[in-house]
Amino acid sequence: MPDYTKVPAATSADADDLIELGRISGAYGVRGWVKVQPHSAQADVLLSLSEWRMARPAAPAKAGQDTASSRSSQPSPSSMSVYKVQASRPQGSTVVAQLVGVADRDQAEVMRGMAIYASRSSFPEPEEGEFYWVDLIGCTLYGEQDGAPILLGVVEGVLDNGAHSVLRVTRQDLNDAGAPEVVLDAKGRPAEVLVPFVQAHVHTVDIANRRIDSDWPLEY
Repeated sequence: MPDYTKVPAATSADADDLIELGRISGAYGVRGWVKVQPHSAQADVLLSLSEWRMARPAAPAKAGQDTASSRSSQPSPSSMSVYKVQASRPQGSTVVAQLVGVADRDQAEVMRGMAIYASRSSFPEPEEGEFYWVDLIGCTLYGEQDGAPILLGVVEGVLDNGAHSVLRVTRQDLNDAGAPEVVLDAKGRPAEVLVPFVQAHVHTVDIANRRIDSDWPLEY
């Protein structure tokens, strides 16, 4: 297993790159440990950091919310507190951690609901064929029609259905000038399509060029 203990925490220089990784769901035990519900597979990032940037978000997370896709509720970096992580480990689907200065259950309970942030630049390098959700958001997704690639839209968020990740895509089409524009549904709202992010459908992911190619049909 890689040694992530020396990965640096976020600094003011990369504060604009902060990503929400999870939220404290309560105390764990009686010695000041906290329990964290991570957002999807980002638990590895939580475990890799020696410091956590934390703040109370403006809005609570909703069930099924693809938190990685929205920063509307993210507080300013100046309002965040930095806690040194004394110890952390996986605990089922959660992460438990002991933070320096949090000595008992009452102190840990006060932190319930707080969000944990880290700079994207501090994330451990993913294994080949693996991707962080935040890197997929904003990529243009192409499907397939008659054996040729066709524009489907832009990835706006990523969901987890329990079995695999799902891309939430805002549909786009090319206008007469050849420029992409948002496709509207019957109610005049941006049309969306959900595409399973699985190898059976997604053929290539080019993060550098912000492009994902799949065999997903245009009309589904």
